[in-house]
Amino acid sequence: MKILISTLFAIASTAAFALPNAPFNALKMDLNQAPDNYDYEGIIKLSNCSGSLIKFAGQPSSSNAYVLTNGHCLGRPFLKPGEAVVNKPTSRSMKVANSAGKYFRVQARELVYGTMTGTDSAIYELVETYDDIAKLGIEPLDFDASRPYAGMPIEVISGYWERGYSCSIDGFVYKLEEAGWTWNDSIRYSEPGCDTIGGTSGSPIIEKGTRVVVGINNTSNESGKRCEMNNPCEVSSNGDVEVKAGYSYGQQTYNFYSCLTADFRIDTTMPGCELVKP
Repeated sequence: MKILISTLFAIASTAAFALPNAPFNALKMDLNQAPDNYDYEGIIKLSNCSGSLIKFAGQPSSSNAYVLTNGHCLGRPFLKPGEAVVNKPTSRSMKVANSAGKYFRVQARELVYGTMTGTDSAIYELVETYDDIAKLGIEPLDFDASRPYAGMPIEVISGYWERGYSCSIDGFVYKLEEAGWTWNDSIRYSEPGCDTIGGTSGSPIIEKGTRVVVGINNTSNESGKRCEMNNPCEVSSNGDVEVKAGYSYGQQTYNFYSCLTADFRIDTTMPGCELVKP
């Protein structure tokens, strides 16, 4: 198993980082990595990505549970720039981990929201409720309503790879552009520490020492190219473009609260909603 894991990591490290296909179907393989110092409770394993079991502040435990991942983890063809999907029935299997890193299968029944514009984020609604999942000894992570701050110590925990990364928020990017997609106020990680690879897409960005999700991991600049696939570029408010080879990025998620209804649905027609409308 250790030889297989090493081989898979070698494949991923020579492949592109976040947006391309991950190197294997994670639902068909449990890596059974040796325990590390990260808390995997509520971490999600998708076939091609990672994710997290999240709960909005005040959401009842009897609610059908929500899973956060990237918009680009919805699969190919990718959502187009400016495109969003809301309340789409679906059926997608995934697995959720307990604190010991043991994974249990759960099932999505609806894509509540997904986009690759402004943020690269998606929320699935599961068949299971939070109470159902609690019977497995698993509680959700809290979904933060506040924007994170520069210097915040963070962890990026991947269900796909069953491994975690630790660093801090280096700063924020006015606009991050990659192959036609644009993400606003992107989170840049400090280096080294969070040098993420393919399959870590959708991993939650967690404030270290807490169970609070403050953002979502989505991409890295692989080879220093300018604004191309797997090579995002940073664009300042005055239009200056900068390329930071090897740096990894995440996206904001607190803006979901600006579109949240009293019954914990996403309504992009709400006044002040900051998410892209379908």
